[in-house]
Amino acid sequence: MPAHEQTRDVPYAADDMFALVAAIDRYPEFLPWCSGARIRRRDREGENEVLLADLIVSYKVFREQFTSRVTLDRQDRKIDVAYVQGPFKYLHNKWYFEALPEGGTRIHFFIDFEFRSATLQKMIGAMFSRAFAKMMQAFIDRADALHGEKRPASGEGPAMATSSAGQD
Repeated sequence: MPAHEQTRDVPYAADDMFALVAAIDRYPEFLPWCSGARIRRRDREGENEVLLADLIVSYKVFREQFTSRVTLDRQDRKIDVAYVQGPFKYLHNKWYFEALPEGGTRIHFFIDFEFRSATLQKMIGAMFSRAFAKMMQAFIDRADALHGEKRPASGEGPAMATSSAGQD
């Protein structure tokens, strides 16, 4: 599966965006295809908080649960997600929230994964680019709802989107 990367600028504080993405148990309220979320455990590793989290992803007849180890580095505003258990061969994603000098935040998001099932991989692969963009937009829409819409009416605002293909 190709890796996907996206960078978006938003008018909200980096700490607020970090907190929004770190609130995994709230994902079913706004994230497409996320039908369940649970934090199994919270630990400290130095200055970082480490979560063991379950997500249930549902789309049409597809319903899968997976477990991830999520490292929350509040000081550097980084979130690192490592796969633990579920339908994937591997899954890794990272978030980084860069405070912009003129205000707002540059969100950096990266994801790379592959399903164990070739059938599931083919089905998801065909729609993943669209789903990836929709997922990022869901986080931005959530920020609008929580912190007041500050983006231009067109909904675009300053944004840069990039995708890159990775090798398995």
